[in-house]
Amino acid sequence: MKTRSSFFVVLNILSVLVSLFGLTFALPLGFAYFESITIEGYSRAFEAFTRAAGITLGVGLLGLWLTRGASRDLKPRDGFLLAAMVWFVLAFFAALPIWFYLPELRFSQAFFEAISALTTTGATALSGLDEMSRAVLVWRSFLQWLGGMGIIILAVAILPLLGVGGMQLFKAEISGPSKDSKLTPRITETAQGLWGIYLLFSLLCFFAYWIAGMDWFDALVHMGSTVSIGGMSSHDASIGYFDSPWIEAVAIVFMVLSGINFAIHFSAMRRMTTQPYRDCPQARYYVLTLALGVVFVALVLWLRDVYPSLSEAFRVAAFNVVAIVTTTGFATEDYSQWPLFVPWLMIFLCAFATSSGSTGGGIKMIRLVIMVKLAYREFLRIIHPRVVQPVQLGRSTVASSVVFAVLAYMLAYGATVMVTNFLLLLSGMNDITAISAALACVNNLGPGLNEVGPAGNYGGLTGFQLWVLSFAMLLGRLELLTVLVILIPAFWRK
Repeated sequence: MKTRSSFFVVLNILSVLVSLFGLTFALPLGFAYFESITIEGYSRAFEAFTRAAGITLGVGLLGLWLTRGASRDLKPRDGFLLAAMVWFVLAFFAALPIWFYLPELRFSQAFFEAISALTTTGATALSGLDEMSRAVLVWRSFLQWLGGMGIIILAVAILPLLGVGGMQLFKAEISGPSKDSKLTPRITETAQGLWGIYLLFSLLCFFAYWIAGMDWFDALVHMGSTVSIGGMSSHDASIGYFDSPWIEAVAIVFMVLSGINFAIHFSAMRRMTTQPYRDCPQARYYVLTLALGVVFVALVLWLRDVYPSLSEAFRVAAFNVVAIVTTTGFATEDYSQWPLFVPWLMIFLCAFATSSGSTGGGIKMIRLVIMVKLAYREFLRIIHPRVVQPVQLGRSTVASSVVFAVLAYMLAYGATVMVTNFLLLLSGMNDITAISAALACVNNLGPGLNEVGPAGNYGGLTGFQLWVLSFAMLLGRLELLTVLVILIPAFWRK
């Protein structure tokens, strides 16, 4: 007889996903095995990934056996619980090989690295990447690539055999306030369409990097970091290691594309027209924000004599502004040494520039547009109290429920950044590092300023600080309310 306990159902599906996740260890295991037979001193990477894969598969299969009588009837609120648990649990297992490979690493650092990769934040607690096992480097990149479009969407796309309510998972995972629109009649086809575009961009990005001058391994690693807007590199110097304008140009193109709603890409390719891009208000504002940001920063750097020529200032500004504003987090320069106004401007822009439905982080451009239009409407009401002015996006009127949801989200966003900042300050972190780290992690950006700037990393932080920022990354990746809703007592009441 099947049990219908909601938590039992969630554990059953979670066990399926953990078991499948255990199979993905085959990729880094292949790299580790090759290194163990060709390069002396890397056998510990093979041992680390073998142990981690065994533990992950063992726990997943045990969970399947213990929950084998569970019903597959997933309720709407179960989707939110599953989404939050998947990211946390998979980050735990993803951290194991990193922890086993680097015994001097604290588990808080290994978990921070894993959840940073899965949430495509790109903040790192590791150094010495140039000498590290390729298995670890490809693992970090693969985690970002997998997290880019979302593990839940992948599950919905390829696991209809689960028999669970795909729309509940899709709503819990997909970013942005408009979650009810489907590209195709069936939610599984919608997820497959999004992943098809994601795979296409991944292949194009890999070959573009390779043609631009990267070797195949660096192209593979940076492909996963670019299309996911994650930003982790195989070198401590990030993209600056290559010092190549062609490689930087490839990165810019795919960072910009990945910051646009993938549903727009899907519609444009299916209809073979650019009209969906022109009809999308947030896509237009997104591109405009990037363009104005690049031009403004380039002029500031040139006029302040940071770089001798306008062309050099423009090249540096173009890459670093796009990398930060799209929340990718790549760097070619230590921008924390630029005039203080510039890095803070870039961090401010990253909070809202990317589109909903993209792999980027932050509050998303569509929410900012709705808030601005709402503010304009209220100004009109002050002048003309009887005026009827609905909030509109393009030709569509935004429903009041969506407006209220955006207001609730903005309140939760501000509170999350503030609480995270105060917890870091309470732990003894200096003010610049604390606020920039809070913003960088909640917005899934990665590098901040001062101790956690592009020239440093998060490795020197205490365990408490790393756990706080790990939770902040999870909140940011799952759109805050998805996680916060499970913390209120009403969620657990029948």
